[in-house]
Amino acid sequence: MRRSYRRSVCCWLENCCAGPTTKPGENKFDKGRRRLKPAPFAYVRADNLDQVFDLLDEHGDDARILAGGQSLMATLNMRLSAPEILIDVNHIDELSGITNDGKTLRIGALARHTQVLESADVAKMAPLIAQAMPHVAHQAIRNRGTFGGSIAFADPAAELPAVSRAVNARMILQGRDGTRSIEANDFFLGLFETAMQPNEILVAVEVPGIADGEKTAFLELARRSGDYAIVGIGVQGRLDGGTFSDMRIVFLGAGDRPILASAACDALNGNPHNDDTVAAAQSALDADLDPMADLNGPPEMKMHLARVLTKRALTAFAA
Repeated sequence: MRRSYRRSVCCWLENCCAGPTTKPGENKFDKGRRRLKPAPFAYVRADNLDQVFDLLDEHGDDARILAGGQSLMATLNMRLSAPEILIDVNHIDELSGITNDGKTLRIGALARHTQVLESADVAKMAPLIAQAMPHVAHQAIRNRGTFGGSIAFADPAAELPAVSRAVNARMILQGRDGTRSIEANDFFLGLFETAMQPNEILVAVEVPGIADGEKTAFLELARRSGDYAIVGIGVQGRLDGGTFSDMRIVFLGAGDRPILASAACDALNGNPHNDDTVAAAQSALDADLDPMADLNGPPEMKMHLARVLTKRALTAFAA
C-alpha cells in the first residue's frame, strides 16, 4: 500500500541488533516475546474519506491504512512495519459492496474475500476471480481479509493481483484531488510496489464482464492448502473452433510482480489446441519469466512448475 519495505526491514534489523540483548531482569524468552509485539502506535477510526486524507497529509509515510489487517498485523508484530498511526477504514460504507451495471463489475476495496467468493455477480461476470478465491489463504482469513487489501499489498505470490491482470481490471484510486483509474497492467511496479501515490487509497476494482465465448482456468501449486502458492497461473481467452485467440496468461509466484506471459500468449493465438502448440507456449515462457529463488526452491524449479501448470491449465481451459 503506502510503505517502503526496504526501509521497514532495515529498521527492524537495526532494532534487533542494537542495544543490550535483554533488559535488566529479563531472560531471552521475555526478549523474544517483546519482539513479537508491535511498537506503540496511535489508532483512529475514520468515518469518511476526507478524514482519511487529512490524516495521510498529516502523517505521510508514518501512517498505515487498516482494512482486513491480515498482512499488516503480521508485519506490525514482527516490527517490519512501525507506523505512528493506524487509520481504520472499515466503517466507510462507500468502500464496501459488489455492484454491476451489466457491463462492468465493481468490487469495493473493503469487500471481504468471502463476499467475493460467494457473489453470484462475480461468478457470472468474472469467473476467473471466482475460480481463484478458494485458493486465497484459509476460511478465517477470507472472512476478514479484503479484496482491495490484497491488491494494494501487491504480493507477487498472491492470487488476486495475478487474476486482476488476466481479466484486464482497472484500479480506482482516490485522493484529495479526485479519482483516477489505472489498468492492472500498469499498477504493479515491483516487489510490494504499486502506482498508488502516498496520498491515495484504493477504493474499488472494476472488471469488464467476461465476453460471450471466453473461457477461463486457474491453477496453483502449494505445499499445503491455504499456503502461499509456489507458482500459480490464471488464463482467460477464447478457443473458437479449436483455435486460440485473445489469450491472457498471468503467473503468480514467478517474478517480482504478477507476470503477463506475452510470448506464451503469442505462441497460442491463431494456433490450434494440440500438443505442438502447447509445447511452443511452454518454451516461450523462457522469454516471459525470470523467477526468483525463495524458500520454496530455486528459479529452475519454478520454471519447471510454470511449464507443468501451463499444460494443465490449457487442458482445463479447453475442456
